[in-house]
Parts: sequence; structure tokens; C-alpha cells
Amino acid sequence: MATSITTGFPLPASAKAASSTARARSRRRRITPRAGRALEILGHAIEYLADEFVHRGGSFSAHDAQLEAVQLLMALNRQVYFECPEVPSFGERCRALLHLHTA
Repeated sequence: MATSITTGFPLPASAKAASSTARARSRRRRITPRAGRALEILGHAIEYLADEFVHRGGSFSAHDAQLEAVQLLMALNRQVYFECPEVPSFGERCRALLHLHTA
């Protein structure tokens, strides 16, 4: 498992590979209802902590517990998202279909 440079929290290998690969267009992912619910809960928690931080008038510090919590939740959010399988493009589906018929 790799560690994010900006947060210091561990990231899954799939998140590292996806973020380091420059793609011309983003790929859609097949998000299960369970993963969708997890992303929704994490998103609300991130938004709540970020709003509290702004309303508190906190300053950005490397050791602010609230910012570390937001970064941890964001890392978990990325982990859940990148564990969802990518949806094949239309071209990939056509090639797979043609390959099945020619084999």
C-alpha cells in the first residue's frame, strides 16, 4: 500500500495507479449500491467536517486533527471509489463481441 504525499495516509495500490496514469478521458465505474451508500456517507462526513472547519475559522496546520480527519475520510472515499470496477467503453464491448464471434 502506498502513502499519499499530501495526506500521509495509506492509499490502495489501485488509487495510486489510477491517479498516476494520465488519461485523455475519465472512465466510468460500476458502483454497487453498497459502495454508493458508503460514498454518500463519506461525502456527507467530509462536507460536515469541512464546513465546521471553515465556520470555526481554523488555520491550515499540518497537525490539525480536524484536517487530518478530513484527509483520512477523503482517502477512504478514493479507496471505495477505485475498488469499483471500470465500465468498458463502447469500443471495448464491440471488440469483445466481435472477438467472441470470430473465435
